[in-house]
Amino acid sequence: MHLTSIDRVESISAEVFRKQYYEPRKPVVITGLSRNWPAYQKWTWDYFKSIVGHQTVGLYNNERAGAKTLVNGADAYITFGEYLDMVKKGPVQLRIFLFNIFQHAPEIVNDFTWPDQLASGFLKKYPMLFVGGAGSVAHMHYDIDLSHIFHTQFVGRKRVLLLENNQAPYIYRMPFTVESAASFLNWHEHLDTKQFPALEKARGLTTILEHGDMLFMPGGYWHHMEYIDSGFAMSLRALDETLLGKLNGLYHIVGLRGMNNLLIRLAPEWWYHYKRKIARRRAERLLEEVS
Repeated sequence: MHLTSIDRVESISAEVFRKQYYEPRKPVVITGLSRNWPAYQKWTWDYFKSIVGHQTVGLYNNERAGAKTLVNGADAYITFGEYLDMVKKGPVQLRIFLFNIFQHAPEIVNDFTWPDQLASGFLKKYPMLFVGGAGSVAHMHYDIDLSHIFHTQFVGRKRVLLLENNQAPYIYRMPFTVESAASFLNWHEHLDTKQFPALEKARGLTTILEHGDMLFMPGGYWHHMEYIDSGFAMSLRALDETLLGKLNGLYHIVGLRGMNNLLIRLAPEWWYHYKRKIARRRAERLLEEVS
């Protein structure tokens, strides 16, 4: 895989951000934007446990989804407080994603400032928390609603791999999904190009997010995230400004996800293997064309 580092800036004007990153859809890490937020110091494991520890959350392990797993199906459910106790005791390869903590503790929206100067269309009812134990993984995918993401890391470090959406055939995108059939587990140490040879041709971007780093991830970007340490992050989502972008996001949510879930229910084993076969066939055809 051909890799470059994601740009990093401490601060950036709205004009420069839109010209250099937002409009060309290029990722960037802004390191200083969150430092004046109360959340920068206030948000800790103990604080979250005290305000929403009793809430039930879905947990996701590092296993890839099986043949009968519907999109976004959790592996287990416990209270947030129980999960945080597990995380603090040691490495736990379990994570929480799309946890709308703000529904249960709406007062904490005052702990940060929406970056309205950088983008419009923020979904202000849906800021989301992502939590993971050391070693937990969010496998390669792109967000199904195609929103632009402003992802701020608070506790711990996270290794990030991004790819533009047009890299989909090189990373074995499966039909009617936003997922890759290829394995990126521990990709920085060993990328499985023996089973997935097209990965050698893919072009990616990478960085390590630390406390306070805000990653701008344009809509449709593939991303794979590995928790180096136990930690959590908040994602703020902004809809695409264009009508075509909004319609494409709607198609993904209703049409694409609906079809995938329908086929999982009707013929789980056949569909599980068929979409992986199609992903390989497309990658092999692409390799033949570029050789």
